[in-house]
Order: sequence, then C-alpha cells, then structure tokens
Amino acid sequence: MPQGRPVAVPDDGLTTRERRGRPLVIVHTGEMKGKSTAAFGLALRAWNQGWPIGVFQFVKSAKWRVGEEAALRALGRLHGETGEGAPVSWHKMGEGWSWIQRPGTEADHAADAREGWEQVRRDLAAQTYRFYVLDEFTYPMKWGWVDAAEVVAALRDRPGNQHVVITGRDADPRLVEAADLVVEMTKVKHPMDAGQKGQRGIEW
Repeated sequence: MPQGRPVAVPDDGLTTRERRGRPLVIVHTGEMKGKSTAAFGLALRAWNQGWPIGVFQFVKSAKWRVGEEAALRALGRLHGETGEGAPVSWHKMGEGWSWIQRPGTEADHAADAREGWEQVRRDLAAQTYRFYVLDEFTYPMKWGWVDAAEVVAALRDRPGNQHVVITGRDADPRLVEAADLVVEMTKVKHPMDAGQKGQRGIEW
C-alpha cells in the first residue's frame, strides 16, 4: 500500500508523531451518492481501533434502516459481549433522538436539529466519543436551523482527540474552510440517469 507523504512540513513545533495524531474534522460533500457510505467506512476503521463511536443522523427518517446502521449496531453488541472493537451509539433525529422523551405530537424539525446539535456539543465537551459521524448535518446549517459559525467554533475548541466527520450537500464555506479534510463527491455517471431506481445492497 503506498504511503502518503505530506507536500509541506509546517513550522508548528510538533514532532512528526504529534502532528500525525492530531484530531481531524472531515467533510464529505457534493452532489453524488457515497458521502455517508464513506463516513461509515471510516467508522468501521474507528471501531477496529477501539474508538467509541457516536453516530447522529440529522435528516434521514426513523423508518429508513440503512445497512450500515444494522452492521454498526451489531458491532456495538459484539463489543458489549466480547470487548472486541468499541461501543457504538446511534441516534436518529426522526426518532426524536434517543435522549428525548416526547410523547404524542410531532416535533418541529428545526427544534429537533437544534437538540441534536446541543447533544453533540455536550458530548464533545465531555469527550464521550473518539469518533463522530454527523450524517447530513450540512442541511441544518444550510436551512438556518443550526448556526454554522457556532458549529465551527465548537469543533475548533473541542478538547482531547476527537475525530468528527460531517456529511451532506452544500457544505457551508465556513465549515469547509475550518475542516482538515474535505471531499466533494462529483457525479460522472449514475444508474438513475438510465431510469434505474435504487437497489438493495447498493443504496441501503
């Protein structure tokens, strides 16, 4: 496997080992599919490293059961039974979030998104997880439900060694500027262009 080499070495006073271990903010954006898929692939690597994982899905319906959710929940159970890997916590906005008990009425989406972000902030401050997936979190920022400047500040000031991956189209320019790694998924071809709908094992 080829080893990537940095094109420049900053004069930041850090050793190579210290610089290599810095926590990252990663953004997967762009119009093409695969943003969440790539983030969950990173979560599998985090699990293998023994890093506690927190997944927060900000848009997908509670009824939408993706394969990655089933797989990562199963890995979380495996950790609980054997100690292998790491614990996995999975939270979905469409379920009203796991820490909120809201009987009866349907919640306001903007308020739900804000509640989710406030929990992420609490978890970052408490260093609850080592690896976070904030799935489709670009949309609450785009729609004005969550303040992007506040998100950037919280990520910048997070303590410890916590990696954060954010997915979704139309990432806020301030988030892109603050991130350490940004990937833009660009469509070249897609089966839907030929009238083919999503299928099991590929889209979910």
